[in-house]
Amino acid sequence: MKHDSVSSPGISDQEKEMATNAFEAFKAGSYDESLKHLDSLQELNKEDYKVTMNKAITEFYKSGQTTTSTLKQTLITLKNQMHTAVDDIDGLDDVENSILNYNQAVIHYHMRQYSESISIGEKLYQFLEPFEEKFAQAICFLLVDLYLLTFQPEKALHLLAVLEKLTVKDGNSKNGKGESTYSTNKESSSLKAEFTAMIEAAKSKMHQYKVRAYIQMKSLKACKREIKSVMNTSGNSAPSLFLKSNFEYLRGNYRKAVKLLNSSNIAEHPGPLKTGECVRCMFWNNLGCIHFAMGKHNLGLFYFKKALQENDHVCAQLGDAAKKFTGIPMCALLANKRYELLYNCGIQLLHIGRPLAAFECLMEAVQVYHSNPRLWLRLAECCITANKGSSEQETKGLPSKKGIVQAVVGQGYHRKIVLASQSAQNTIYSEGQSAAIPVASMEFAAICLRNALLLLPEHQQHDSKPDNGSKSCSQSGTTESGSETSDACSGKTQEGDKFIPAAPSSPLRKQEVENLRCSILACSAYVALALGDNLMALNHAEKLLHQTKLSGSLKFLGHLYAAEALISLDRISDAIAHLNPENVTDVSLGVSSSEQDQGMKTYT
Repeated sequence: MKHDSVSSPGISDQEKEMATNAFEAFKAGSYDESLKHLDSLQELNKEDYKVTMNKAITEFYKSGQTTTSTLKQTLITLKNQMHTAVDDIDGLDDVENSILNYNQAVIHYHMRQYSESISIGEKLYQFLEPFEEKFAQAICFLLVDLYLLTFQPEKALHLLAVLEKLTVKDGNSKNGKGESTYSTNKESSSLKAEFTAMIEAAKSKMHQYKVRAYIQMKSLKACKREIKSVMNTSGNSAPSLFLKSNFEYLRGNYRKAVKLLNSSNIAEHPGPLKTGECVRCMFWNNLGCIHFAMGKHNLGLFYFKKALQENDHVCAQLGDAAKKFTGIPMCALLANKRYELLYNCGIQLLHIGRPLAAFECLMEAVQVYHSNPRLWLRLAECCITANKGSSEQETKGLPSKKGIVQAVVGQGYHRKIVLASQSAQNTIYSEGQSAAIPVASMEFAAICLRNALLLLPEHQQHDSKPDNGSKSCSQSGTTESGSETSDACSGKTQEGDKFIPAAPSSPLRKQEVENLRCSILACSAYVALALGDNLMALNHAEKLLHQTKLSGSLKFLGHLYAAEALISLDRISDAIAHLNPENVTDVSLGVSSSEQDQGMKTYT
């Protein structure tokens, strides 16, 4: 949050003195005194919106930064009075109103309104040159944080390069002739020491941001270099150890990652009310992610539950105030990680074989992350797994065969088996109940899969021919690391480097989108068959077989589901063509290693 010192041109010496006194009192923490000076200043200049803004910010700090909604409303009112919408920002007006715009961006950030905050921040970045170095750094750091929160590491790295130049430039100017305005050597030396400490803190922060960016890009070589810088500047602090643990996790050194986490002293952390971060919650979550990667799913679930307990404890401290954006410090608005943790718990429960419990967790998470196509697929998988158990038990006994074979006609060479048009298991689902009600049924699975398909982008390539070969699914899930840096703050990206947001997990790259589409189509065909919708099942199966990069296992399932649908439609000759053994010579899974359902939460 920025406080304007009200040093606009055209003001009298008396006003300038009042503004300076108000600013000095604000910096000293004497908010009542600062408000008195601002009241006196407002009597002299009632039309200056900056005085009103500074009063609002001073009152905000006086309340312990707990009146976020009131401050937000005040800034919106000032913005409307000036008739300067964000879209109309240009040139001198933007420079003049930059503090107001920046403060709005900070509030949007803490309210998790990241797109609005980025929109304001990027417009401020366009006019970075006229701003003083400290304010320019604040804008860049805010944007870096936002880009990392929205999984845009290339843009973050570009801004960090700009920040490095600003830091060097600032350091050179301060070490030169920039201190002639200060009268005594004591003041000069103390300011030098303060400035040096600020530069070192900024450098340490930049190294940590770089590590986070390289971790998101999975650029391990570059990350290894930056990790050394982080350890040199920050030592064995909790942030540096958490980042190094995350790095070792990506390298597959799981035991070392656990050891680094355990060596961090999280007990000394000030707590979420002061920093907005629940480090205990992050600690247990990271342990859960590591054990998930190790295949120890029950132990991973135990740690995720511990993380949820810590998070619930923090939320109990915050109370209902967090929902009203008032009564608690603004930084604490970011402390609640319940939905990210429920997502992780749901994925873990699905792997353990507890689909109903997983469904409950993921249904709560989807209320927040409803634009994640992968999450909708996981919900459908919960429904499929929950309904598959009974049918598997039936197929072990003889009675189930009677449901498939209706009659035997003829003898010898002319003997024919009459199959049921639909298995009995397909007609038992929630009769008389709306499919839109979130219950772990196959009808609801169909809705989830439809949502997942709608959230995926259209095919970039032209209509492709069916692939009858035996190619396995492509493993490529990476892009060139510097592909977006030239247009980092303009929002422009290369056509092939577009990502599909999939919060809270990493965004989907181009090949991951195609892999996901194949999985959704396979599940859709299976669900349609289970519901007796043979035409829809055939449609999904044929779409699946038309995918250009299809794993051997999904190709096998595509032919199988298409054949089953065709048999039910009494198109036997077409079904036989799909059941030709030469269609499938490879049944490898071909799952991309880069597609994971959850990532570690790092301490930042």
